[in-house]
Amino acid sequence: MNIHKGDLVQVITGKDKGLQGKVVQAFPETQKVIVEGVNRVKKHEKVGQTARGAKTGGIVTVEAPIHVSNVMLVVEHEGKKVVTRVGYRRTQQERRLPDGTTKTVTRSVRYSKKTGEDI
Repeated sequence: MNIHKGDLVQVITGKDKGLQGKVVQAFPETQKVIVEGVNRVKKHEKVGQTARGAKTGGIVTVEAPIHVSNVMLVVEHEGKKVVTRVGYRRTQQERRLPDGTTKTVTRSVRYSKKTGEDI
């Protein structure tokens, strides 16, 4: 999945089209994400009592999951926020081992397809 927890995304379709928010939680197995302030729904919770005696429950508003295909990543480029697709590129890096020698390793890096910069 191209979108990770903590990413800034913009909704591209649906009732919240155009809204931006931070990804609070990602569910790779179902290809869904929860975005802060987006896809808010009313949920009826049973009234209960906390350890301190306060009442909880009633009708609460929470963010519901939204499919990852309905959001796009937002990156900052030259002082502006740009909506972009995500790509992966393999890069060679030098890694120092505990004994002082170096080893070349291959890493997968996310990058912005619009700007070409690493994310």
